[in-house]
Amino acid sequence: MSLHPIISDTHVKMQHAIEHALHEFSSIHTGKASPSMVEGISVEAYGSQMRLKEVAAITTPDSRTIQIQPWDKSMVVPIEKAIQTANIGINPSVDGGLIRLPLPELNRERRQELVKVAHQMAEEGRISVRHARRDGLEALKKLQKSGEISEDDQKRYDKEIQAETDKAIKEIGDHLAHKEQELLSL
Repeated sequence: MSLHPIISDTHVKMQHAIEHALHEFSSIHTGKASPSMVEGISVEAYGSQMRLKEVAAITTPDSRTIQIQPWDKSMVVPIEKAIQTANIGINPSVDGGLIRLPLPELNRERRQELVKVAHQMAEEGRISVRHARRDGLEALKKLQKSGEISEDDQKRYDKEIQAETDKAIKEIGDHLAHKEQELLSL
């Protein structure tokens, strides 16, 4: 087993953790309409659970409204119920075959709450990065104990993994700072 795969696998896991944190950040609404705020909502459709983006077209006609147009008109009521049950703080308004979601203004307290939520999401991302680091370091230790790599190589690879970890955690922190500024500057 060569080392490069362990380091690259660790790097890939860290990138997934960063991407997941960014996706989570995009679900926090900042007063600007975004399809990502609702596309993951689970809807009871045709006897099974489907994501909203799989049963409807989601658009943002303006910066304060999300518009949902189901591909099947019979899905309007299940989609409306799913949005209400998701408890995202937006009340759907049905207009024929369309569902409109007007975004409420964010007050100061709500913004502070959203900043706390963003901090939790960032911490979960950092934890995932640290888990990837731990897994990579353990794999290197096993290789060193089995004699497949020297102790010097292990220490060098450990430093590479730590550098990747520091870079990933900094990237999550930078995105968190950007999201925090976006939430507080509205």
